[in-house]
Amino acid sequence: MEVDRLERRFGDFVAVDRISFGFRAGDIFGFVGPNGAGKTTTMRILATLDAPTTGDARVNGVSVVDYPDEIRSSIGFMPDHLSVYTNLYVEEYLDFFARTYGLSGRRRREAVQSVMDFTELHSLRRKMCDTLSKGMRQRLGLARTLIHDPKVLILDEPASGLDPRARIEFRALLEELSRRGKGILISSHILTELSEICNVVAIIERGKLLTCGAIEEIRKNLRRHSVIRIGFLDRIEEAHKKVMLYPGVQAVRVAGKELEVEFVGDEAARAALLKNLVQGGLPVVQFAGHEQNLEDIFMEVTKGQVQ
Repeated sequence: MEVDRLERRFGDFVAVDRISFGFRAGDIFGFVGPNGAGKTTTMRILATLDAPTTGDARVNGVSVVDYPDEIRSSIGFMPDHLSVYTNLYVEEYLDFFARTYGLSGRRRREAVQSVMDFTELHSLRRKMCDTLSKGMRQRLGLARTLIHDPKVLILDEPASGLDPRARIEFRALLEELSRRGKGILISSHILTELSEICNVVAIIERGKLLTCGAIEEIRKNLRRHSVIRIGFLDRIEEAHKKVMLYPGVQAVRVAGKELEVEFVGDEAARAALLKNLVQGGLPVVQFAGHEQNLEDIFMEVTKGQVQ
């Protein structure tokens, strides 16, 4: 999918401000931003549920604006809140959506069976949808999203409210879908989980795209300091004074016999710092760097502004 200068205005209010990004088959693309950043508006446009003021998005070159009916067969959208019909069994619910996508006969039955097997809902096929747990409802939502075998999945906060086991199991399903060649766009506030499964991320705030790319690439481009934890056998006060004067050190905090050092520099610079301490006769027993994770990057590039 390619998103090209997408903009959505509501009167004078700009919800999405000319953003561009793309992801490919097999990618899990994390779409990150604070509440009110424009994530859901963007995802609704990509799912053909809303129209942009300007700009476009394409799946295999086909415009979501000009050919929404054609695009809907290629896209599966899972909203942040899943509503289920009462008085329907799980199997009936999925069969209903298979019919809405024009599936019939044997093909429809096989599609329903396939998604129930994949999401492990087969044992619940005769259970009423509105009696399912939160985790099983999310599985049902994913099954509904997959019923027509779309190329692209757009998932808005799919792990919201799930317990730890359900989140782990849901994440495993997404990883398997990625291996099967699905392109997945996923928004979430659980940044640690996104960093574990996403190979590309985009951060949006107040409708503007702040950064986009692989987490490692973003980290290198920011050139932000790293945090180094240095443990000493003794002589912590002497070590503190020496480290404070070393080039590239921004701040030092003492915690028992450890120093937590904010340091600007690459791996070679960190190695030089360690060498300097050892050659100075200080008894270093631990030297561990902490690279920025997705939460660190998010806090750096966003300003906490809301629209």
